[in-house]
Formats: sequence, C-alpha cells, structure tokens
Amino acid sequence: MELSPERKLSGILAPLFALRGPNDLGVGDIGALRDLIDWAAACGLGVVQLLPVNETGLENSPYNAISSVALDPLTIELTVEALPELTEEILLEERERFYLRRVYEGPVFYKIVKPMKRSILHRAFERFNAVVRKSKSERARRFEEWIAEQAAWLRGFALFRVLMAENETEQWDQWPEAQRTLKTASEWLGKQSAQVQKEWELRQREVMYVQWVAWMQWRGIKEYATRKGVALMGDIPFGVSLYSADFFCEPEIFDVRWSGGAPPEPAFQGDLFTQRWGQNWGVPLYRWDVLEQTDLHWWRQRVRKVREVFHMFRIDHVLGFYRVFGFPWRPQRNAEFAPLDSSQAKQAAGGELPRFHPFSDDTERGRMENRVHGERLLRPLLEEAGPYTLMGEDLGTVPDYVRPSLEALNIAGFKVPMWEKEWDTRLIAGDKYGRLSVATYATHDHEPLKVMWERWMRAIATGDSGRPEDSEARDIAWWEVRRLAAWAGFEVPRIMEFQQVHEPLLRGLLSCNSWITIFMVTDLFGTGQRFNVPGAVADSNWSERIASPVRGWSEHKRLAPLMGRLSSAFKRKH
Repeated sequence: MELSPERKLSGILAPLFALRGPNDLGVGDIGALRDLIDWAAACGLGVVQLLPVNETGLENSPYNAISSVALDPLTIELTVEALPELTEEILLEERERFYLRRVYEGPVFYKIVKPMKRSILHRAFERFNAVVRKSKSERARRFEEWIAEQAAWLRGFALFRVLMAENETEQWDQWPEAQRTLKTASEWLGKQSAQVQKEWELRQREVMYVQWVAWMQWRGIKEYATRKGVALMGDIPFGVSLYSADFFCEPEIFDVRWSGGAPPEPAFQGDLFTQRWGQNWGVPLYRWDVLEQTDLHWWRQRVRKVREVFHMFRIDHVLGFYRVFGFPWRPQRNAEFAPLDSSQAKQAAGGELPRFHPFSDDTERGRMENRVHGERLLRPLLEEAGPYTLMGEDLGTVPDYVRPSLEALNIAGFKVPMWEKEWDTRLIAGDKYGRLSVATYATHDHEPLKVMWERWMRAIATGDSGRPEDSEARDIAWWEVRRLAAWAGFEVPRIMEFQQVHEPLLRGLLSCNSWITIFMVTDLFGTGQRFNVPGAVADSNWSERIASPVRGWSEHKRLAPLMGRLSSAFKRKH
C-alpha cells in the first residue's frame, strides 16, 4: 500500500477491546476488526488506528504490556473457521463453563474473559499437538518453521510466560531468585529432571502455538485491509514494562534506577500527584549507550515486528527519544510523594528529584544535545519503517526543537486544535497546519468532544449565580467555546446542545491541511465514553465497550446518516 502526504486520508481510532463482533467472547478481536475495516472502507475512511495490541499481564493497560513483540491472545478470533483446531463443542463447553452470558453486554470483564480465552486456546493446542503435529502436515511444518524464524524473541518470551504462570505473577522480583532472568532461568531449568524439562518444553510450545495463531491472524487481517484500501495504524509505546519479557531477556539495556514518565501538564489533572509531579509510568529508562553498541537491535526489532501487521504506526511519546522525564522512585511510592514539596521529596528520594534525561531543556546547549540525541536514535527506526509509515505522538509539553526535528526527518506529528495556539490565545487555523501531520480532537487519554462541550455549557449556565468564581468560569467557557467554534467555521450565539455542533466540529477537523485526520470512535458517535483517565486507578480504564456491534453501525439511527453526509469529505483528495 502506497502512503504519501499527497493523498489526504481520514480515519477512525478505536481500541480493539471496545469493539463488538458477532462471535467475540466478551472482548473485541480480529473478527470485530474485520467488520470495522469493512465499515471504514464503505464510508470512505482510509485509516483504522488501534491502541497497542501486545500481550498484557495482570494490569490490562495496553501501554504496560509484558512484551514489546508478543501479541495479545485476547485479540485472537476464536471460531472454527478462524482456528482449525477448534470445534463447536469446545466453544460451547467453554462458554457455558465461564458463564459468558453474564459479561457480554457490559464492559470487558477481564477476570472471566482472559482465563476463558486461555482455556479455549489450551484445548486447541492439545488437539494440534495430538493430531496435527503428529501427522507432519503442511500446517505442522509451517508452525515449526515459524518457531525457527522467531527464535530471537520467541524462546525467551515462552520461558518468561511459563514462569509467569508458574509463579502466578509477571513481577519477576517475586519469583525464586534463580528464575529472574533468561540466563539464570535457563540454567535452572537445565538442572531439573528430564521429566520436568519435558513438561516445561510442552508448556513453552503452547505459548509459541498461541503466538503463532495470533501472528497468522494479524498478518491475515493486514492483507485483508490492504485489499479493502484501508491502512492499519498501530501504536508503539515509548517505554516497556519493568515486569516484561524484554527486561527478563535483556536487563542490560534498561536503567532501573529511574522510572519513566511525563512532567505535569495542564491537560491532565487527575489527582494530586499528577498535578504536582506529573505521570510516573513505572517504565525503566533505556541505557542508550548499550543499545547503540548493537545498532539499536531491540528497537529495530520492535519496528520490524509492528510493520509485519500494520501499514503504519505511531510512537507514543516520541518526545522520549529526545529527552524523557524520569522519577527517582517507583509508582508504588507516588502516594508518599504527592503531598511533599521539592525539598521534602529530594530528601525522601535520596537526594534526587524528577528530571529530564539525558539533558534538561533549560539551556541552549541542553536543547541542542537533546535534538542531536533524538535524531541519532530515530534514524535507524526510519530505516526499518520505510517512508511515511512512522508517526510521532508529540503532544504535551513540547520543546521548540522537536517539531522542526520531526519535520526534517519526515515524521508526521500530531495536531490537537485546542492546543495549537498563536500567542497562547488564538487557535492556529487548520489550513496552516503542515501537510506532514495528523489532526485529531482527542486521543485515548483525553475527554471526548461531548464531555468537553457539555462541561463548557454547564459553566455558562451556572455563570449567573452571583458568585464571582462562577462568573469567571462562565467567561472562560464562552471564550473556549467561541474560539473553537470560530476555528471550525461556525458561530455559537447562545447555549447550544452538543448535537447542534457535533457535525460542524467534525467538518472543521476535516478542513485541516493535515495529511491525516483521525476521529476517536466516541467522537463520531457523539458519546461521553472514556477509555482511560491518566493518573486514575479504576476498573473503567481500558474496559469500556461501544454499545453497538460494528456490523450494526451502517444502520445506526444517528451515526449512519452522519457518515453518509460526511463521506464525500472523507474521500476528498488534495
């Protein structure tokens, strides 16, 4: 598929877990994605963007996966047509055993969905191992060939995954000491009895089988999207979990003294810690000096693997390549530091405070060094990715050198209209956006358009209460409303319901000069659903699902007419 800024594209961002398909088992899967591709193609949308689809551990955040390569088994389509080793009897028995009916209608109930899909895949593997493998069929041969091809990451991940199941946690620091790295765990396993080694080999092969099924389905869905003329956009988080197979296999490339995150930002005011200190993601920083000795082999592998199943991808928090904000404490201590001032925090952290690495942007020399650092790291990734396939999420507190640097590298950055300002007051007109950019109103972390608009309208409605703070909030809300409306090309003379401004706001984004315009699925539906609230620990994060199955979107009473009216704008080429 040829991708070029000369051909303007519009698309949809939808977390895969949020989609509903006819045969899904309580969480969105490849089957639901196929339906989304069909719907997008019919509407004239050229891009389907997803959140990361790597396997997660006990925490369900796609941005805290247990592997930078392994795909999430939750995404596998489990039907007899999609997986030859399955039977209708197996599916019926497992659905009944896990009481699937209780969880299908609501959000993703991971405590049932994960073990249920694992159990189904276990039974599929048993049939594969008992019948297909022994038959030495073409399918068995392809499996063995794939294992050999993927040895660089697969064997280490398989052992990590078995150890994770054996110890009932991915937190390797709670495992027996001899099992905490690939080197020591391999030595430990080699000292076990022949019977134990045979049992563990079978368990590792099951992990490999599940990954093989996942990779074959994802390669297939990429080919399907290509035929439909829809580009799949993936997502690579800048960091990787400390409790990941990557750290287990190659601890030498990570710096565990620091915990990566982001500085305080006005857009994220979730709790006291986030307001005061920023976001502490808990990911270890990279030892770039060690990685560069191997020509960034680990990052090159990440890019190669994501390109196998996506046409393009964005790097979440691309700013981290230039400089990354590090905390001298783990997230488990955030509550302890939330009420502290700088001097108290420095003392509690052993003399260090959160800061940027490798250099601060406070000096011209630091800014220059950071730009050189980022470009040196990003160029090898571009070699692996190919032209116009790597996007950089450059939102938040962006140093003035980053966007010119990304442009010089031909990496498209992101534009959120409300944050693109001239003189900190007026919004930059969409037709002034650089072509090599992606315009969107929101990512998975931001409040939907409907929520933002209704928040402003409430502030305006209560502004005449007589209290000075209400009057000030009303004036600020009117300013925000009229500024955004003017940017989108319409006026707001009075309090207006969101339904009245929904379509004009969407059309405003489509009029941007940006190469790609992306709409959150909730912004297209005009709903207030939220997939993640940064800094908040809640079951609602990463579990919300769109109420309507994707196959019903073309008849949806509000969405279908809207998409019909917008289809010509979606298909516009510049």
